[in-house]
Amino acid sequence: MFKKFSLICLCLFIASCASDTIKDEGGAKSYSTDIEEIGISDGKSFRTAMLLPLTGSDAKYGQGLKKASMIALNQINNPNLVLQYYDTQSTPSGARIAVENAANQGADLIVGPLKSQEVQAISNETIYRGIPVIAFSTAQEVLQPTVYSMGLLVEEQVDRIISYAAKQGHVRFALLLPDNGTGAAVAKAAVKAAQKNNVEITKIGFFKPGTSDFSTLAKQMSNYDKRHANVARIKAVLQSKADTGDTRAVNDLKKLSTREGLGDVGFDALLIAENGAKLTAAVAMFSYYDVAYPQVQFLGTSMWEGSRLNNEAIFSKSLYPALDKNQSSDFATQYYMIFNERPSSLYTLAYDAVAIASQLASSTAENINENITDTAGFNGINGKIRFFKDGSNQHSLSVVEVSRLGNVPVDSGYTYFESIAEPLPEFVFDENYKAPQIFGKDAALAQIIIYGQMISQPVYTENENLENNEAEIIRQQLKSMGVAINQ
Repeated sequence: MFKKFSLICLCLFIASCASDTIKDEGGAKSYSTDIEEIGISDGKSFRTAMLLPLTGSDAKYGQGLKKASMIALNQINNPNLVLQYYDTQSTPSGARIAVENAANQGADLIVGPLKSQEVQAISNETIYRGIPVIAFSTAQEVLQPTVYSMGLLVEEQVDRIISYAAKQGHVRFALLLPDNGTGAAVAKAAVKAAQKNNVEITKIGFFKPGTSDFSTLAKQMSNYDKRHANVARIKAVLQSKADTGDTRAVNDLKKLSTREGLGDVGFDALLIAENGAKLTAAVAMFSYYDVAYPQVQFLGTSMWEGSRLNNEAIFSKSLYPALDKNQSSDFATQYYMIFNERPSSLYTLAYDAVAIASQLASSTAENINENITDTAGFNGINGKIRFFKDGSNQHSLSVVEVSRLGNVPVDSGYTYFESIAEPLPEFVFDENYKAPQIFGKDAALAQIIIYGQMISQPVYTENENLENNEAEIIRQQLKSMGVAINQ
């Protein structure tokens, strides 16, 4: 078992690096000059520089990442691995100073920084020096050859959940997204994942990030007006029969009393990139307009992991991707025992980064980037991870189903990991492609954000292949409610 005193001893073994290679800026010493080195080498050391925001606005996270890495170093106990800590001061300029100091100190690998702006600030220097970077940022735009990410990327999450839903028979997907960078990233990933799985993105609704009112979007995206007219027509038929004393019609009317619409909504799965109270408000509003399981499968991203969904019946059977938590729970216990505070899930990335550095330190191969991008990947407390040559990654993501009794993995992340060994392919236009309907945002602007251009392909409409199927869809919905279908 990990002992608290062993970490204390480890922390005491901190040596300052030589100061003649330390870069100053503006005549004043940066906090990046406060370099801590931890590790004992009995041979050729593998020097891993951890660029963390140890001061500044993100210091809380930087200190947590550092503590997690120290736990990992102590448990892994690789005599050839040396960690050096450099403070980015939570700024791009601080990151630039830190990376020059790390390079001058002979770093073999750089782990960090945390934020995308800091990663972008160091990339030119690391590429020029030939030092690979494994960053914590989840921004797709920072990735490039030799600049990798440990984080759970939006593209991977979206691909995982759409691929799984497609295998379950879902073919028409709608997206409800914040009108910001996250929403744009989800939309881009979704059209690529849909094309890969031969399914369609039929509708995309954008909402202002601060809103909690989804009534207009839910009404528009669910084709409410037509569906409401359908239920009104059927209620009128039932009412005329009830007026003649038909008791079955009376009972059927009761069953339909709270029904807002009948018919096709234009999608059979809805991916919502939101969490917390806004997620609950969005699902509740769609449910109000009779968009609910099993007719429509609600899907999420890893953002759902922190939301309290189990007590809400409307989320039952909903699905989202998540990292394996079996071993990370042990880490959380150890972290709390040592530091008397609960760790953020972010800190597990630092633990796994040290584990990866340890494996790289033990390799005899000369090309470190080939080792990093080995398709076998690496094992960590968050499951398995592999890196691709473009900087992206793949985790052994499980698909989790929401249940009143607790969220349950329904598809193994490890099986998925072994079956996919390449990044999500780029989107390619073809003559059969139909662009999704856009709600809540100018369609032309949305197309430019999603595709990088306005597109000439026809837009998906609800009338296609709908008229012939509408009557049957309504019959099936009435049947599921126990309403007589020969109206």
